Amino acid sequence: MTIRIGIVGAGANTRDRHIPGFKAIDGVELAAVANRSRASGERVAEQFGIRRVYDHWQEVIEDDDIDAVMIGTWPYLHAPVTLAALDAGKHVLTEARLAMNLEEAEAMLAASREHPELVTQVVPAPFTFPVDKAIQRRVLDGYLGELLAVDIRVADFRAGGTWLNREAPVTWRQDRALSGLNIMTMGIWYECAMRWTPGVNNVMARTRTFVPMRRDAETGAPRAATVPDHVAIIGDMPGGGVFQMSVSSVTGFAPGSEAWLYGTEGTLRFTQAGQKLYGGRRGDQQLSEIEIAEEERYGWRVEQEFINAIRGEEQVTRTSFADGVRYMAFTEAVAESAASGQAMPVLY
Repeated sequence: MTIRIGIVGAGANTRDRHIPGFKAIDGVELAAVANRSRASGERVAEQFGIRRVYDHWQEVIEDDDIDAVMIGTWPYLHAPVTLAALDAGKHVLTEARLAMNLEEAEAMLAASREHPELVTQVVPAPFTFPVDKAIQRRVLDGYLGELLAVDIRVADFRAGGTWLNREAPVTWRQDRALSGLNIMTMGIWYECAMRWTPGVNNVMARTRTFVPMRRDAETGAPRAATVPDHVAIIGDMPGGGVFQMSVSSVTGFAPGSEAWLYGTEGTLRFTQAGQKLYGGRRGDQQLSEIEIAEEERYGWRVEQEFINAIRGEEQVTRTSFADGVRYMAFTEAVAESAASGQAMPVLY
């Protein structure tokens, strides 16, 4: 049976990853697209051979010929489109972050549970795919001993580099009305950490927005930048371990993003540059690179997993709406702590 996909929002990631991913799967048809404008939708349709172009996302939902919806918009539309699609009996794959805030994420999860016959999936954080299983195994088999601390340091090049650039225009990532409570790639990295650790019970956070007013990229008019340029977080993990994370787009000469896991008997270090994993145990002289077995490596297969789940051939593992709610709870707690100056509980 052919599975017909309707696309709502065909931005760069959708064009570069999701559309080619779907086109590579037998029995999948890209049947319709609605983009920010009719003209941009027509360009995407012509480029990829999509039959129908709609002016509004609701027309995609109302199309009885559509079996599943791929949501590639900015986060502000993830919840409205998801809820409408599920109500219309359509499977949903949505781009990350799952939602604007925890309330929206909970509503999306509740709607998905009301429709267990429909597949729901949020695009996973891919930064650590090649090493996730290797880290998981070493956390579980005692390589680290007792997990004492996790330290994640992110130089967010996606937000404009690691030097403060006062002249850069504001983007959707710096506009809370479009991106929600997430700060740069903070939510993505916490999602990665959830694959290796139990997450956190509470957080204390500090944020800074160093250029509160920037110019609009399209009009040149002044526009508020409402998402911070820098965040520092500390939290408590179940069992007593300490969790630290910093995400910044203003730290010149910062090394590439990396994660450290410290235990009573061993240490692991992941570097995003080169996707390298290093480890060392008590008594070693230094960290050594860990060769990742091919069977432990995980690659990008988001579209295949989504289609296979619709066909009943596998379950969604990366990433479920339930996991999306967990990282949205973290995101919300960080925002509340930064605003109040108090430690805040992470509700999931």
